[in-house]
Amino acid sequence: MRRKPEPKTGPGSICARLVPGGQTRTVPILARLEPLKTGAGLRVGSSVAPDPQFSTLEHSCLGYDTIFARDRRETGWLHGLDFHPRIEMKKTENSSNSPLTSPLSRRRFLRGSACTAATFLVVPGAVLGLRGQTPPSNRLNIAGVGVGGQGGADLASIMRECPGENIVALADVDWRHAAGTFKRYPQAKPFKDFRKMLDEVKEIDAVVVATPDHMHAFASMAALARGKHVYCEKPLTHSVWEARQVTLAARARKVATQMGNQGAGSEDTRRLCEIVWSGAIGPIREAHIWTDRPSQGLFNEYWPQGVGRPKDTPPVPEGLDWDLWLGPAPERPYHPAYHPFRWRGWWDFGTGALGDIGCHAFDPVFRALKLSAPLSVQASSTRVNEETYPLGSMVTYHFPARGPEIQANNPHVRGLSGRGAGELEMPALKLVWYDGGLRPPRPPELPDGELMGDNGRLLIGERGFILGSRIYPESLRKEVESQIPRSIPRVDGHYKDWVDACKSGKPSGSNFDWAGPLAETVLLGNIALRVQVRELLTRRKLEWDAANLKFTNLPEANEFIRRAYRQGWTLG
Repeated sequence: MRRKPEPKTGPGSICARLVPGGQTRTVPILARLEPLKTGAGLRVGSSVAPDPQFSTLEHSCLGYDTIFARDRRETGWLHGLDFHPRIEMKKTENSSNSPLTSPLSRRRFLRGSACTAATFLVVPGAVLGLRGQTPPSNRLNIAGVGVGGQGGADLASIMRECPGENIVALADVDWRHAAGTFKRYPQAKPFKDFRKMLDEVKEIDAVVVATPDHMHAFASMAALARGKHVYCEKPLTHSVWEARQVTLAARARKVATQMGNQGAGSEDTRRLCEIVWSGAIGPIREAHIWTDRPSQGLFNEYWPQGVGRPKDTPPVPEGLDWDLWLGPAPERPYHPAYHPFRWRGWWDFGTGALGDIGCHAFDPVFRALKLSAPLSVQASSTRVNEETYPLGSMVTYHFPARGPEIQANNPHVRGLSGRGAGELEMPALKLVWYDGGLRPPRPPELPDGELMGDNGRLLIGERGFILGSRIYPESLRKEVESQIPRSIPRVDGHYKDWVDACKSGKPSGSNFDWAGPLAETVLLGNIALRVQVRELLTRRKLEWDAANLKFTNLPEANEFIRRAYRQGWTLG
């Protein structure tokens, strides 16, 4: 039941004249303006607009109440209505008690709010008389795609960090595997095909994608095409070309996005940036990142690699739509060697250890060292075949020096306050990735008994080195550590960061403009590991032209920048 608008209490109503696509529509907006006596801002109920140059407007849209900010001049902008409409504002004399009559849906409102330059404020429950309840305007309607494993964990984390949100629909090709998540959210409508879900459930505001890697781009693009906010697990896509396309699509739709590299919002990442930007260890020309995956310790494994395709063809389990699971990947019979989870080591479905851990591990290094696209990539590995990734590999990236202009415009450091751009020397960098239990040589200055760990990072500077987020040698750490301030704002959680972005329009910490180039770099390493490419690299590097998305010195490698799709599947 729609709440009746309250009588105006301010100086008159405001009329918004919307001009989408050249068509003008006038809708009256109920205004309640109460200037603060201090002159510091304006108040609506218990909400304050601190900037005296702005006033606040309350409107009712299909029963949902929101406060907007606009310039107090006679003409200005009303932010948050549909994609980014041009809006002219003027006072009217006779529209005092009229509700907002625009036929904008709540979904379109939330979608449009993400593209605005200003932040909108949601009316507190106390203002609406909803004490103890979450106002509808402050809730996202969220859908999950691939909810049987990590997707279920993602949704649980969202509800833990943002308990007021609403899970409305779930899609998974294997209903037995996803049964626990279906049971956890009985109000959510279940589907097998995410495309059908997106077409039928119109109230969806945001989508969480946690399918196997080969489906990431397809589910994300389908959601973006419908104007939904998107959270997608790492790596962002299966191929370099897909990462570029998803990044461009998200930018065009102006929705809130986030990649599932949860460490992007961590204390560890921010502290590493603060240490590096303090200049404590001097200019850094060499970095190393390593993981034990796909191994787990010495004798166990997370998933198989270095193996061939199974020969037997067991029956498809009840509840699994194998054709939908394959999606754009080449046709092959079902086998438990692929699903659930064990798909990660297969070329057709996963992105190996580099794809699994790289977007996590590269992220803090990219931020701290203000990296973007590499100049070249080269790889070596154990035996590799055309079915699975090798048991262990080393991938070497070379990055150019980053001068003041590059530092200032790098999307990987935008939004992280700290040392100013150009104040640090950022020389050319060699970054080496190791997986399968391989790792760099142990620094001689590392004290006896201290472990490098199965997973870690090492940044080598002119004055010392950083292992993890700890400065060495110890004498240097004792000298400088207490003098390095906490200068970078912290966040309340990776998932909350995305939910807040959906509602405010402020970019999240690992939005696709940020995560897309990172994923491209990570996935370049897998191209260098391809059996068709690796042996050609024994005497040279792959030279990379990021702007044109191609290798300049080895045309044979360019065929792996994007992949062919099974008939019936297209990206877009």
